[in-house]
Amino acid sequence: MTEKFAFHLKKADGRARLGEIETPRGVIRTPAFMPVGTVGTVKALYPEQVREAGADIILGNTYHLMLRPGAERVAKLGGLHKFMRWDGPILTDSGGFQVMSLGKIRKITEEGVTFQSHIDGSRHMLSPERSIEIQCLLGADIQMQFDECIELPAERREVERAMELSLRWAERSKRAFEAQLLAGGAKPGQALFAIVQGGTDAELRRRSAEVLVAMDFPGYAVGGLAVGEGHDAMIATLGEALPVLPENKPRYLMGVGTPLDLIESVRLGVDMFDCVMPTRNGRHGYAFTWNGPLNMRNAKHAEDMSPLDELSRCPAARDYSKAYIHHLIRSGEYLGAMILSWVNTVFYQDLMAAMREAIAEGRFDDWAAATKAAITAPPAAP
Repeated sequence: MTEKFAFHLKKADGRARLGEIETPRGVIRTPAFMPVGTVGTVKALYPEQVREAGADIILGNTYHLMLRPGAERVAKLGGLHKFMRWDGPILTDSGGFQVMSLGKIRKITEEGVTFQSHIDGSRHMLSPERSIEIQCLLGADIQMQFDECIELPAERREVERAMELSLRWAERSKRAFEAQLLAGGAKPGQALFAIVQGGTDAELRRRSAEVLVAMDFPGYAVGGLAVGEGHDAMIATLGEALPVLPENKPRYLMGVGTPLDLIESVRLGVDMFDCVMPTRNGRHGYAFTWNGPLNMRNAKHAEDMSPLDELSRCPAARDYSKAYIHHLIRSGEYLGAMILSWVNTVFYQDLMAAMREAIAEGRFDDWAAATKAAITAPPAAP
């Protein structure tokens, strides 16, 4: 088994990229979508289902795991992989986004963020150094720098302040990670990614990217999007930020998104994604299908005995009727959430596999046009 982290760009079709990320725990085929396992579980799914859906890597959440059950406890129990029975790569976010969005009372200083837990009100301090320590205790294969993510729209001076602070925190995160490597807290083959910030301001995004590239991280994320700016602004921002990033390093768009978001972002050169949408939408009765989205709460499904999606690779999409799934969702039965989370997770993985195949065959634009026409069609009227 390899003890290194490496990115191999295998083919490009326009700006869309086909590649592989090599890690000690396995290869990640890119473009890749990472199911979100916030507290050590991809909600409503067994780890075996996530793997069989086609996921090479999942995401864990630093903020939630540090609060419960605690990073030190997870380490004592053998690390996050053993704890949740996932033997593939795991990426952990830095905790910055959750601190900003979930912390009851928070105070941001140069040192870090002091906040109260949303669970019990206990006080905590999260700094670049502590964030890296937690991610190493969890045993994450890909770790993220600590950053400040602000809600958009925001005034330019506030966006610039947060971006500059994130750059300083990136430098401290890198030093902390290197210290963990020397001390044995981080293992060979684990990697730390930087996060490009700057809101929707093209100049700030380019400046952030240029400074981070000069620091020479193994991979680069674009953060602070899908936080209220809208699809068009997000795509325009990616168009400015991505060309600054090295071609020989993976590019990760954080917290995104819809199938349309994924297709358009891959077109621009993004390699990795994560989002709660497949499972969260599933728990709320929303299905992604190859014929467009379906709201399974809708009364029109009540007597429809046709399968959810005959084109799906997921057995649940082919074997259970729309009428039955509608009944489960309307009744609040756990099985409804389980079925739709499974269906949506498979859909997202198959969407990424189809993109990889289209790039490999040099037909990404034609595939994207046909697929967008099918999967973004509005549902038929009841």
